[in-house]
Amino acid sequence: MKLPAFTYHRPETVDETLALLSEYGDEAKILAGGQSLIPLMALRLSQPAHLVDIGRLTELATIEAVDGVVIGALTRHAEVEHSKVVAAAAPLVAGAMPFVGHRAIRNRGTACGSLAHADPAGELPAVALALDAEFVLRRADGERTVAAADFFLGYLSSDVGDAELLTQVRVPRWSTSAGWSVQEVSRRHGDYALVGMAAVLDANSAGRISHAAISLFGAASTPVRVNDAERLLVGEVPSPELFESAAEAVRANVDPPGDNHGTSAYRRHLAGVLTRRCLWEAVERMGGTA
Repeated sequence: MKLPAFTYHRPETVDETLALLSEYGDEAKILAGGQSLIPLMALRLSQPAHLVDIGRLTELATIEAVDGVVIGALTRHAEVEHSKVVAAAAPLVAGAMPFVGHRAIRNRGTACGSLAHADPAGELPAVALALDAEFVLRRADGERTVAAADFFLGYLSSDVGDAELLTQVRVPRWSTSAGWSVQEVSRRHGDYALVGMAAVLDANSAGRISHAAISLFGAASTPVRVNDAERLLVGEVPSPELFESAAEAVRANVDPPGDNHGTSAYRRHLAGVLTRRCLWEAVERMGGTA
């Protein structure tokens, strides 16, 4: 299907990009990898009058170890997937990357683009939520930082304003003793997940859980952080009974949508199954072991 008509812009600098966004407002869309935007345009689900291609803003194609890891807006999924910096500073991010689409998509798509797209069935929004990531948004007259908990507003809706550019995502410093897991159930590899989960566990010297993060994707109109299950885990020693209780808490806190791929009840059941699997895998990875 042919794309709707639009005016194409290819700025050379961030300032030029921000000026274009300020001028055209909600009539403009950022084009980075285009792996989500172009299909939406082909289906007439998005019809921007102006496309602002940031492909020449090479200063945004960066991965830096700065009190954690900072990923620039033009960094491709594949670059994040194979980065030694990301693997050391944010292993959950690196571990989620092979689940994102197919290799061809990861070669062109950008991590920040996936986050700004805010698909609730996507892996990276849930990972960002589990890691308490921060998003840096720039506009012509300033900059602001938004926590992951406040960034995802609804289905394909984020807190990026009409005149703003998501320039980077910041992931906090990783505890070397923490374990992680990301798992999903999909009909085929590369499909969006029916339900998926990102989890982080850390423990103190006594073997009791000191930190827990459980984040679901594909279960609501945004990624979901299950605080009730996290509170249940903290202070306890990992055990089958504890993780079953956590699975019950997850099932009780989600009401996923149903469609022709799976009923709401089936997705809720999967959320419980993934809770047990993710928590045990995270325990196995605690202390830097795999």
